[in-house]
Formats: sequence, structure tokens, C-alpha cells
Amino acid sequence: MRASPPAMRGAGPAERRFVVYVEGPRDRDVIDAWVRRASPSLARLLAPAWVILGGRQPARAALHLARAREALAGTRGLCVLDGDALAGPLASDAEGLELFTWRRRHIESYLLVPDAIARASRSRDARLRRLLDDELPRAGDEDALASFDAKGFLGRKGPLARFLGRPVAPGAIARAMRLDELHADVHALLEALAAGVGAQRPEVAVYVRPRGGV
Repeated sequence: MRASPPAMRGAGPAERRFVVYVEGPRDRDVIDAWVRRASPSLARLLAPAWVILGGRQPARAALHLARAREALAGTRGLCVLDGDALAGPLASDAEGLELFTWRRRHIESYLLVPDAIARASRSRDARLRRLLDDELPRAGDEDALASFDAKGFLGRKGPLARFLGRPVAPGAIARAMRLDELHADVHALLEALAAGVGAQRPEVAVYVRPRGGV
């Protein structure tokens, strides 16, 4: 008797033709905020597509998608993974699944924009900007930004929370970011998401990458 697929949070796989797999709710909230900033119409199309894996588990996404394709042929998926470890091997039945792995360490690594953090913090304390300048790698130093412990910095016990007396949610920072503050990797993900839904809805122009980006 074949085991049932692992339970995951999200709409039933047979109800859609494109599935976006993310490691956790925080990833979904951050990406959704970026999508809404770039294209509200894309955000609406993606609303039923999210599935939370509960960790960095591409093989679990492959299993879930395989079952979804049994119910609805042609279903495709995009699995978004942090870059802090090599992806595990995918099952042989991973047809239709694309992996998108961040080049930086965590998804939070793309939130290290001082102006956006300051806006999200809602603090008028001038010392906040000095803290951000002292603690964060310089903009453009991709190696330093890629390896920086963004989760620790933004966490409940990190320097930002200690200074403010409270943490600032990653989703709040993502919502505070302007389109021109999104990294090229984020724009690449937005393009992949737009392609995922656009293949089924070619008449909908959901996302156009701005010229000149970060």
C-alpha cells in the first residue's frame, strides 16, 4: 500500500496547475510582499499556489508534485530554497519541478537594505542608522552580503532587536522595500513566478522587470 504524501500547508494540489514550494511561512510572507510590490496582479494569481514544506526538503516537494500531476496532468512547480546548503537529490519523478536556490545564505539576506529596515522599524532614533552602517556589510560587497548571518541579525536576540527592544519581522521589511531596492536575484525569482502562472494565463501581463535594477 502506497503511503500518502506528507501533509503540507496549502491549497489542494488538484486545484491548480502551478505550485510554489517554500521552506516556511516566513519565506512565503517575504516573497509575497516582494511580488505585491512588483505586480499586484501576479500576487493575486499566486494566492492559491503556495505550499509550505516545513524545512529545506526539495525531495518532499518532488513527491507532492508527482501526486499533484497524477490528479492533474501538466501541473508544474517551483521550489525556492535557501543557499546555505547544497540541495539534496531529487526523486526521479520530479518532472515539472524547477529549483530556485538563492545565491546568498538565506532569503533574509536580501532584506539587508538599511533604508528599508529603518522604514519598517518605524524608529526615529538617529542611532539606528549608525547601528545599521556599523553592523551590515556595505552595499555592493556581494561576498560579505552572501555570507552574513542575516537571520541572526534580524532575529529576536540579534543586534537590531536589542537596540529597538523588539524584532522587526522580515515580512515587514520586505513590504517596506521599494522596487528599485530589490536585488537582481529577487527579480529573477519574480520572473520565474510570472512565467509559472503566465504559461497558463498568457493574456495576463503580470510582471515586467524594471530597467537598471539592483
